[in-house]
Amino acid sequence: MQTAQKVITAYRHKRIIVCLLVALATLGATLAIRFISQRSVNEDYIRTAASQRVAALNDILRPLSAQRATLLPLVGKPCPDIHLTLRKMAASLQTIRSVALVTSGIVYCSSIFGPRQADLHRLQPALPAPRPLLLFSNDSSLLKGSPVLIQWYPAAESGLDGVMLVVNIELLGTLILNEKSALISDVSLQVGDRYFSSRHGLLEKAHVPQGTVIYRQRSTEFPFTVNINGPGASAIALEELPGELPLALIFSLLMTGIAWLATAGRMSFSREISLGISAREFALWCQPLQDARSGRCCGVEILLRWNNPRRGTISPEVFIPIAEGNNLIIPLTRYVIAETARRLDAFPRDRHFHIAINVAARHFANGLLLRDLHNYWFSVDPVQQLVVELTERDVLQDGDQHMAEHLHFKGVQLAIDDFGTGNTSLSWLE
Repeated sequence: MQTAQKVITAYRHKRIIVCLLVALATLGATLAIRFISQRSVNEDYIRTAASQRVAALNDILRPLSAQRATLLPLVGKPCPDIHLTLRKMAASLQTIRSVALVTSGIVYCSSIFGPRQADLHRLQPALPAPRPLLLFSNDSSLLKGSPVLIQWYPAAESGLDGVMLVVNIELLGTLILNEKSALISDVSLQVGDRYFSSRHGLLEKAHVPQGTVIYRQRSTEFPFTVNINGPGASAIALEELPGELPLALIFSLLMTGIAWLATAGRMSFSREISLGISAREFALWCQPLQDARSGRCCGVEILLRWNNPRRGTISPEVFIPIAEGNNLIIPLTRYVIAETARRLDAFPRDRHFHIAINVAARHFANGLLLRDLHNYWFSVDPVQQLVVELTERDVLQDGDQHMAEHLHFKGVQLAIDDFGTGNTSLSWLE
């Protein structure tokens, strides 16, 4: 058998469960949002770092490309006549290690060595080539073995004549490819199928430590790609997530408080009673009153029963105390009066036939009971005798005697339900 206290406790447990779910959901959502936000910031940082390096290398290679029109007409001219021009050009292009002119596959003039006769293919196996070419290689003339970036521009369709620009990529790598950041462990420059980083030098394949990811960004002007290695935007965002825990806990507590207040009205048994009244879930039962002398039924006492479609049958011992504790006993009594008046045809049309309805003492305050009787009972001109039985759970006030006189004047009889078990005093009855 359910009791009012058990029902209230069950609803309180439901509220606690809902609030805990709200707290966990808020905590999880806040951490998820902060994770996604930080990951986005990290991705932007990596993307910006790659873009800056691509732009820097574009700025280095762009002047070389601009000198192409000046250098190509020099191919084939005697070296003594153009050597000074080559030296000045190499000096003006600060990133250039040397400028070399090639005819028939032979390097015949260099900004560093002046006139010379060297087989280009032996120096650089990938050259000469019939199309412009950007490639990594190792210096075989000046600083032998040091990594260099070579830009080749052919002067003829055969590709045997042309200009070779040697860029000191080792110095540029120190300036451009260095990075100290939790998000970036290494930056490498990829040209063709070879890689260069300031940390590992020139490599035939990318150096990718286990547990790292690569972000790649290609240049739209020149055939190179900047690769950024690191733990990844997600890994760093996850690593920094514990720092967001205080903020997430504050939001979680705030939403839990809001949920607790919001469910106070919606997840309570008093709300069930209000819904039951609105949906007319309460049924009227009649307990017959028998005349001891004649043995005939001389009246009925109206009792209230509740078959809740959500919780099943609920005893009056459960819902009546809760209704009284939540100021719903008056609406419940009003419901009984209205439903009884609506079904008067079910009772004998006899002025000696009593219909008794239980009424709480608080219903007497401020003339509430009298107004309800006018609205629901007297408005249908009943023949039967109405008996108002006062329950003794509330203390009757002195001012309620005036209301009793009004009811007596209207022909309503007063009685006390279960006399002597509650707050109604004998003096008030007298």
